[in-house]
Amino acid sequence: MVNRADVGVIGGSGFYSLLDDVTEVTVSTPYGPPSDVVSIGRVGSREVAFIPRHGRDHRFPPHRIPYRANLWALRSLGVRQVLAPSAVGSLRPEIGPGALVVPDQLVDRTSGRAQTYYDAGGVVHVPFADPYCPVGRAAAVAAGRAADWETVDGGTLAVIEGPRFSTRAESRWFTANGWTIVGMTGFPESVLARELAMCYTSLSLVTDHDAGVETGEGVTHEEVLAFFAANVTRMRALVTDVVGALPRDRACHCAKALDGLQLPFDLPR
Repeated sequence: MVNRADVGVIGGSGFYSLLDDVTEVTVSTPYGPPSDVVSIGRVGSREVAFIPRHGRDHRFPPHRIPYRANLWALRSLGVRQVLAPSAVGSLRPEIGPGALVVPDQLVDRTSGRAQTYYDAGGVVHVPFADPYCPVGRAAAVAAGRAADWETVDGGTLAVIEGPRFSTRAESRWFTANGWTIVGMTGFPESVLARELAMCYTSLSLVTDHDAGVETGEGVTHEEVLAFFAANVTRMRALVTDVVGALPRDRACHCAKALDGLQLPFDLPR
């Protein structure tokens, strides 16, 4: 039975499965159960663990996802590199539905979410100036362009609390600040990965223009799910290509994020 992996995939809306021949593993964590059982299978020569971010039945809204449990579960299974496909709205008229954005920055506009493992037992300051793995980003951009995606290399992801979408005024403010895309799940997922010294790469599929960019009534939940579902096969192929391009030996800043820090507990190995 396979119960270890080195690459993890956290699937977004409509992206409930990645692997066909899998072993399902139930993982307990100090932060409760993850969103669902973890599926482990092989992609090429790599063992990959998959968690559906919202649960298979989409029972967790963005602000209730057990982010800490999800990342802890992946790390405890051996995962050190995480790919995170998700649906986002575009804040730029020139970036339309169907584009793949691989952001290099984020802005946290959430509130009330548990966003750290280090909330007791001493102060731990983890560097987060560059939230995403540069090696993972490079692999994702190259894979997207090789597959003829409209691929945007870099940009800022604004993460909102949800579950509501932005008002038109909020959306225009995000655009005025120079931000690129908006979503609901990219934080604290990314910082929790950093706190566990894991690489994290966002694969953001634009499903719509946000309210401040488009005219009309704005996007609906059903439209986002439908668009993402229509592109799931293509996104699965992209994730497979990125997994194959990730190096086994990590030499990025993510792997060294905790060097020299005194942690209040031992990390899962």
